[in-house]
Amino acid sequence: MLNHLLTVILLLICTCAYLRAMAPSLLDKNKTGLLGIFWKCARIGERKSPYVAVCCVVMALSILFSD
Repeated sequence: MLNHLLTVILLLICTCAYLRAMAPSLLDKNKTGLLGIFWKCARIGERKSPYVAVCCVVMALSILFSD
């Protein structure tokens, strides 16, 4: 169960960072409130990108080689 939650969180971070790179105005106008979560995920993806990339590789390997 935890594995699936971490996968969803990593996908959310990567998707938000990609969307902000392609269309910054989509996420920049919602920095607060409920939609601010997406802006915060984009910031995490931008600033911690090497760590996020390593986590994505580790998660992919764990999914590939799990029972």
